Amino acid sequence: MTCLERLSAYLRDNRVSYTIHHHPTAYTASDVAAYEHVPPHTFAKVVMVFIDGRLAMLVVPADTRADLARLAEIIGAREICLADEREFASVFPDCEPGAMPPFGNLYNLPVYLDRDLAECAMITLQAGTHQDAITMRSEDFIRLVHPFIASFERDTQILAGHF
Repeated sequence: MTCLERLSAYLRDNRVSYTIHHHPTAYTASDVAAYEHVPPHTFAKVVMVFIDGRLAMLVVPADTRADLARLAEIIGAREICLADEREFASVFPDCEPGAMPPFGNLYNLPVYLDRDLAECAMITLQAGTHQDAITMRSEDFIRLVHPFIASFERDTQILAGHF
């Protein structure tokens, strides 16, 4: 079963209204948001990290970056570091590398959701390939995934001035 099939079945089984979108191949969250014609602040970008040695998913708007130091302070973690794709690819055997959906609960991973996405009415997310996306209500996502919600993103436009 593909990730899209698995995710569709999971959403149907949980009576969630959603829309599947097919788009040209895109490898960045910002590009997918552009192809899908959705504001980047409503597109859920997955960032894989290790929190005190345990793999976890951070979910932030496509037009931002995760502030790892801020999240570490919020949750009391000693260390949060970015995970290399080779370190987590085997966790998502039904997904193309880098296209995993933010449903960590389906992969036994904790999920940390940025508050800005949690407050959006609708969110769009990758669905296991670089050509498929799903749009759904953020409240349904939160109900199914039970993420830890906090404000831990940095606006990339602000960051751009510091490089």
